Amino acid sequence: MTASTDETSGAIDAEYDPERRVGSRQPFLDWYVRESSLARARLDCRLDVSYGATPAETLDLFPSSAPGSPMVIFIHGGYWRALSSKEFSFVAGGLVPHGISVAVMNYALCPAVTIAEITRQSHTAVAWLAENAWQFSGDPTNLFAAGHSAGGQQVGMLLSGSTQTGRAAGAVKGGIAISGLFDLRPLQHSWLQPTLQLTDESAAAQSPLLKIPKRAAPLLLSVGGDESNAFLSQSRDYLAAWQAAGHVGEYAPQPGRNHYDAINGLADPQSPLTRIIVDFIRRCA
Repeated sequence: MTASTDETSGAIDAEYDPERRVGSRQPFLDWYVRESSLARARLDCRLDVSYGATPAETLDLFPSSAPGSPMVIFIHGGYWRALSSKEFSFVAGGLVPHGISVAVMNYALCPAVTIAEITRQSHTAVAWLAENAWQFSGDPTNLFAAGHSAGGQQVGMLLSGSTQTGRAAGAVKGGIAISGLFDLRPLQHSWLQPTLQLTDESAAAQSPLLKIPKRAAPLLLSVGGDESNAFLSQSRDYLAAWQAAGHVGEYAPQPGRNHYDAINGLADPQSPLTRIIVDFIRRCA
């Protein structure tokens, strides 16, 4: 490896590793775990419902009290290599009180699987909800995809429509990506590469920025104001490309939030983030 490559990799790591900006992620993960435990205790929930053929393909479902409500599938972050649905039950805490059912998706992790396989699992989960959302107070014709960080990339892949078939095709009525990653090519030169094992082909194929569809559902992007320039640019560049293609795209910055706490508002029905998302869903539905 040349010195220039070392310098490039170091600069990319500095931009894409949130712990370099805010310190250890553990206090944020502890908050996720605590708030998620409280949400599961407080809300009606059906845990570990299978949506696919492999053990990791499960949903934690939080039905609203109103049959036929919009349903959000939430896809967690963790750079495709960490965490599970259980740390993110808290996202139902803000949405369910507004009459929105929530399905928190679990998926297999890298390096045991590729990002392409995770994308397949996301499409499978949407197809399953298109058939079964009604069992959990959801309206199969009003499905929304939301995700954080790596989950934001998955939202972009769902909206790209490139691999959707059957009931999954066109099922997502709107996408909500918080601090998402939409161009994976820089990560080939990061500390994540040994785990993600991206090739030139797979990095391009899994980059929503490079897969803007001709027709698409509305998109809402949100980023913490204290995030790195790279994370800010990922969302801004994706939004610009989305709007340039003639699609509806909205931007909701969160001043004072970092990469880890940019989703914390979803635990609170009255938070600005929850209210923005609820308004977006109602307008799209």
